[in-house]
Amino acid sequence: MSGVVVKNMSFKAGQTLKVSGVAKSEAADFAINIGRGEDDFALHLNPRFDAHGDQHTVVCNSYEGGSWCEEQRMDSFPFQQGGHFEILVTFNNQEFQISLPDGCAINFPNRLGDDKYNYFNFIGDIKIQSLEIK
Repeated sequence: MSGVVVKNMSFKAGQTLKVSGVAKSEAADFAINIGRGEDDFALHLNPRFDAHGDQHTVVCNSYEGGSWCEEQRMDSFPFQQGGHFEILVTFNNQEFQISLPDGCAINFPNRLGDDKYNYFNFIGDIKIQSLEIK
């Protein structure tokens, strides 16, 4: 997978990951992946402006052993092409709690069930400005 990869940055249950960035002005989509490695994403967060047959849709999924699982789609789409965003992610061994820029909250199951992840991948039409774990 291409994009920005961060390895060995420990993200533990109960901590909050803050991702700040800008969607490119002609963005089709981007994805934030959190997991064990490139073949195991506990969370795949994929805002789609106009990609994969979707428009203004946020898709969450997980990727285990090289295979996609069942998608979950959100009604809210608080992203703008060329616009700044902040996403907050907290998790436990049951689920991820994701806060989108409009304050909309998403609960997505932690299908891998781990209490620590150390692999992050950011792909698509974004510029990451900062990552912070508290």
